[in-house]
Order: sequence, then structure tokens, then C-alpha cells
Amino acid sequence: MSATRTKPQPAPAATASDSAPTGVRAWVRDLGMGMRFAAAGGREGWIRTILTAVGVGLGVALLLGAASVPYLTDHRSERSSAREAADRMTLAGKIKRSDTTLLMRDTFTTFRDRSLEGRFVRAEGSRPVLPPGLGKLPGDHEMVVSPALRDLLDDPGAKLLKERFHDYRVTGTIADAGLVSPQELFYYAGSDTLTTRDGGYRAAKFGSDLSEPLNALLMVLVVLICVVLLTPVAVFIGTAVRFGGDRRDRRLAALRLVGADARAVRRIAAGESLFGALLGLAVGAVFFLAIRQLIGVVDLDRVSAFPSDLQPVPVLAALIVVAVPLSAVLVTVFSLRSVAIEPLGVVRGGVPRRRRLWWRLLLPVAGIGILLAMGRVSSTDQDINAYAIATGATLALVGLSTLLPWLLESVVARLRGGPVPWQLATRRLQLSSGTAARAVSGITIAVAGAVALQMMFASMHDDFNRVTGQDPHRAQLTVISQAGDGRLAQRMIDDFRDTKGVKSVIGTVSTYATRPGPVPEGEIQPTTTISIGTCATLRELARVGDCRDGDTFVSHTGDRKMNDWVDQSARPGKPVDVGPGDGKKSSQVLWTLPADARTVQARPSPTGDKVDGVLATPGAIDIAQLTGATTTAMVQIDPKVPDAEEYVRNTAAHIDPMLDVMSIKAVNRDKQYASIARGLQIGAAATMALIAASMLVSTLEQLRERKRLLAALTAFGTRRRSMAWSVLWQTAIPVALGLGLAIGGGLGLGYVMTRMIDKQVTDWWAFAPLTAGGAGLVAVVTLLSLPPLWRMMRPDGLRTE
Repeated sequence: MSATRTKPQPAPAATASDSAPTGVRAWVRDLGMGMRFAAAGGREGWIRTILTAVGVGLGVALLLGAASVPYLTDHRSERSSAREAADRMTLAGKIKRSDTTLLMRDTFTTFRDRSLEGRFVRAEGSRPVLPPGLGKLPGDHEMVVSPALRDLLDDPGAKLLKERFHDYRVTGTIADAGLVSPQELFYYAGSDTLTTRDGGYRAAKFGSDLSEPLNALLMVLVVLICVVLLTPVAVFIGTAVRFGGDRRDRRLAALRLVGADARAVRRIAAGESLFGALLGLAVGAVFFLAIRQLIGVVDLDRVSAFPSDLQPVPVLAALIVVAVPLSAVLVTVFSLRSVAIEPLGVVRGGVPRRRRLWWRLLLPVAGIGILLAMGRVSSTDQDINAYAIATGATLALVGLSTLLPWLLESVVARLRGGPVPWQLATRRLQLSSGTAARAVSGITIAVAGAVALQMMFASMHDDFNRVTGQDPHRAQLTVISQAGDGRLAQRMIDDFRDTKGVKSVIGTVSTYATRPGPVPEGEIQPTTTISIGTCATLRELARVGDCRDGDTFVSHTGDRKMNDWVDQSARPGKPVDVGPGDGKKSSQVLWTLPADARTVQARPSPTGDKVDGVLATPGAIDIAQLTGATTTAMVQIDPKVPDAEEYVRNTAAHIDPMLDVMSIKAVNRDKQYASIARGLQIGAAATMALIAASMLVSTLEQLRERKRLLAALTAFGTRRRSMAWSVLWQTAIPVALGLGLAIGGGLGLGYVMTRMIDKQVTDWWAFAPLTAGGAGLVAVVTLLSLPPLWRMMRPDGLRTE
């Protein structure tokens, strides 16, 4: 029997399904593998992932907060408009009284620099309309207050404020719908004596938008603020996803050893960064939700918000969710383009290619070019291309961060010799300057943007900070009553003089004086003012010289036309009408200006006004016959007496709760400008805190990467102090170069932005305090990094697994 030999069959050809995936499938496979490595990479892998997640999370939280600003401002504006009387401006005085109408009068006061707003209300029928947040109107001598005001009134330290409202009983709390913010100090007070003569106005329904459109110059400022505050955040997120690069590259070399190609390991590295970025999104959401709850109970620089107001715009939130992971992948792939990852290790020993300068200059040049092409912007412009301004400013600032690595590499390449700490620092920077440049790029952008903002603020300062001409040295408070009453005027003078902390009082009663008789058709009835006060008071208004009770004067200013008008109205020896001035002969109140009235020269009052017209002492005219007059008291307080202003405001409330008390200020600041400045302070504080955290995390990550090297240097006898100084120099050199670049870039950007709004640069030294602040921030971060440095220099740092 013979054996049959079988011919061996060839192996079947590989099919397409058995080959390695390509294209999108390869990306999905390798990204997924990288994410698994990040999640199952042991202690070291999780440390890197947590550092990345925390860094990205901080940036995401700030981005979500910025994305919530549109909703925040809209909701605040909606609630503010909802409690305004409808048609107040268009139908003022034309709304008829009905069973549903009510009278209101706005009031304002302060308590230790905290503003309180309120409204006196009086129902005119049985079914009055209710402002938002109220279940019913407060009755006479009753108050409904905001929760923050209720807590302040219950505070033992606010005893003076409670005394101010001693005639009112708190009967309720305003709901959230009636408040602009949770920490707002607002109230409604009932009054059965409120009339239109007291300054009250009638309301038939609520809901009126009294907000003013934003000035074009302020719009440019807001756009630049957004760019300056958010660009460092984006840079920081790009830095955070590159934490732990050296250890990661060694793991990738092991993957090359088992057969992965160069493209695959880059995709796997991107997957690791993607996992950290996704975890960072979750961490950022948690941070944002925590801040969202905290902002409702914390009054940060007198700014607070309801948690429901702090919700990101859906489109912006979606953009953040997509952009952060995508940027993590792109940054990782881009950063590995010059790294040769081979099976036996990462090739970094060769001389690296020098960074090129030309393309780094394109970004700032393009940004400045866009801004210059925008032309000039004036305060009357209605249409501002905010996107072009934002693009130009962003390119200019990002261009500075791309210039920093080239500048740092060029400078440290020329450094030689010096003490041991200096050599350790410079040699480390020569070997790897990119990491150090990335660590300080955020503060470079922040300082450059802050310099430009400060230059813009300084250039437009005079436009939004008006010099009032008031003299706070002669008087600090003005008290005004809508009722002209001689007894009230005398009581105001007497009561304020007896008030604790008051040095002097200037009190007047003022009304209009009209020349009686017919006037030619088309001409205006000659009218001037008559101000009644004691001789001491009149001396504060004009240079009257000798004065006795019963004297009268005609006051002239430096304006010849106004002087002629006064002389036509007030003729010595002739009567004037001091009545209500309604044109009816039956309501005329005639008073004859004495023939011996002297003409005097007016002087500026403490409020900065020059009072012309008739000046009279109480003995010259019966104040009781004046209708429609106003009573004013200007009060000078003793700055040495604590809470002197509060005592004056309390006295005013006891005389008449509807007295208006206003501060006399040399400079009046625009509210929108002040609001933007306050928002900038809050945003800058958040951004600088993020930059400090990013620098600290980055420094700790670099120390962790060099743990074995630090321990080895210590084992060979390097002094701990030398190591500490080397860490300081490694931070100080990039920071010094970054701040120098920020000063030049900030001054250039500030000049271009100032030119855009057609202003002149008034402060070329705006960088000095900002540079000092940036340097101080770096010093704090360095000090905080010293304890981990001591711990990593221990001998057990040489242990390996």
C-alpha cells in the first residue's frame, strides 16, 4: 500500500475586511485606544489626566460663565423694565385716575456706600395694579423689602439704617420677579399723603424699557474686554492638554515597539488628550454649577445674580463642548509633528530646527491691519462691526503668544556661564523652551490686553467722567423738597444744624418770578427765579456785601444775555408774579421788588451753579404765598465724625421721608461706563486667578516630569537652595521676556484702538502697575511651588518600577 502525497494549498489572500482600518475608522480606533490608555494607565496616567482635567475644567468654567453673560444681562434688563410704569415717559400726566391706578414716587438713599432704591406707592382705587414681586401694596407706613434689605435691617451693625425707616413696619418681602439681583437693596413704602405735587406719577400698568443704547465707544471697549479676558483662557486650555508630554512620549515609543506606525501613535496620543479634555468638560461643568449657586449668595463688588440667570447661550455652550475636545486633538497632533517617536525611544537628542519668525509675525500684523482698516469710530455711530474688531484684537494678542517661543529660544541660546542655579535654569530652557513659553503665554496675553484696555480707559476718561463744578469742601450733601415752605426751610436748617457731625447749613426756598402783563405775539414771558434765604445763605450765593433781614438783591452772572433777561423780568419798584405760573390771572400772586434792590454779582454755590434772578431775605417776602416752590438745604459735615452722612440722611427722613438727599461730587461718572469698569474688574480678577492656577499647575507638572532628575542632582550633592533658585530663574526668564513682549504689544494695540475711537493717548505708562502685578503673580506661584520641590528632591524620587 502506497501513501498518497497531498500538495500543500496556498494560504488564502487577505481580504479587505482583514486589513488594518484606515481613514475615519483608524481615527476612531486609535482615539479610543488612547482614551483607554488614559483611563487604565495606572497612578501616573491618572495624575496626568487629573491635571489636564483640572486645567481644562477651570478654563471651561470661565468660558461657560462668559457664554452666560448675554442671558444674564437680558434677564436683569427684563426684570428692571418689568417694574417700571408703562408709558411713563410718553403719557406722563395724561393717564387718568381709575380704580386700578396708583401713584408712585421714586426714592434713593445710601448707607455706608451701599445704594438703596425704593418707591413710595399709594393706591387710587380698590384694585390697583401690582408691581412684579408684590402680592399686595403696602399700606400707609408699611414697607415691603427685598430679602437683602431685610437682612441688612436685621443686622445689629445697621442700627442707623433701621432708625431711618423707624416710621415704617416691614410687612412682606419682594419676590425674585421684582428684583434685578438677589443682593439688590430695594423697597416699596406705602404713603396716604403722596400726590403729584410731591413728585408722584400715575401708573396704570407695568412694563416699560427705559434702558439706553450702549455708546459706540463703550461698545468698542466691551468687545476688547471680551477678547482680553477670554483669549488667555483659550491659550491655557491649549496648554493644559499638553501636560505630561515627556512621559506620554515614552509610552508611545513602547507602542512603536509592538508594531504601531508613527501616525497611529500620534492618534493614540490625541486620544489620551481627548479623554482629559472630555473629563475637563465634566469638571468645568461642575465648577460652573458650583459658581452658579454661589453667585446668588455672594455680593462680589456689589454685583450678584440669580442662579437661573447664569445659563449659557445654547449655541455658545455647544461651541464650547465641540471646540474644547477638538482643540485637544489638534494641539496634540500638531505638537508631535517635530517629535520622532521610534521603537527604541523618543528622538530629542539632535539639534532642533530653529523656530521660524516670518509666519509668527503674520498674525499680529494681520490683526493690526484689520483694526486699521476699520477706520474711526465716533460716539454717534449706530453700526459697529464688533466681529471685525474682535478678530483683529484676537489675532494681535494671539500673535504675541506665537512670538514668545521664538523670542525665548533666541535669547536663551546666547546665555552662557554664571552661577550654578543660573546654569541649571538656562540649560533647561535651552533644551526645552517651548514648555516654559507655553506656561507664561497666558499672562503675556493678559498683560498686553490689560495695557491696551488701560490706555483706552484713560483716553476716554473725560468723556464719561464729567467735572461737575461742585465744591465738596463747602458742602457735601444737598437736601431738596418739592414743597416750598418757609417753616419747612427753617426746620431743615435748624434740624440739620443740630444733627451730629454737621458743621453748617445753607437753606433756600426757590420759585419762579414772572413779569406780569401781556407780551407781543411769538415772544416768551420774561421769567427769572427768586431765592429766599438768610443773609448767611445769600452770601454763599452772591457777593451781597452788607445784608440785613428785609433786604433784596438782583443777582447777575457773567452772561450778558442772561443778565438782560433777568433785568427784563425783575425790575426794581415793579411787581412780579410769584404764583404757579399757569397763565391764569386769577391765580397770580403779585409781589413788588423793592426799588432799593441792589445788583450784585453771583458766585458759584457749593453745587457749582451760579444763581441769578432775585435774592431775598425772609423779611422781604411772605414765603407762605409761594406755591410750587422748592426747598433746598446744602449741608457741610465734619469728616472726623464717623457716619456723619448717615445722621444727616436720618434727620432728612424724620423731617419728611420724601426729601431727596444727594451727594455733592466734583466728578460725575457715567453709569454705563462705571458698570463696564466694574465688570472688567470682576472679569480680570477671574482671569488672573485662572492664570495663576494654570501657572501653578504647569509648574507642578514640570516638576513631576523631572522628579527623578531633581532627586539625582540632590544625590550628587547639589544644594537645595541652588535647586530652588534654578526653579525661580526658569520661571523668571520667560516671564521677563513675556512681560517685555506684552508691554510692546500692549502699547501698540492700545495706540491702534485709541486711534480707532479718535482719541489721543494720555497714559503711555499704563503698563507699569500691570507689569508689577504680573511679576508679583509669578513670585506667588513660585513660592507655592517650593514645597513640592523639596518633596521631589528626596532620595526616594530615584525609585522606579
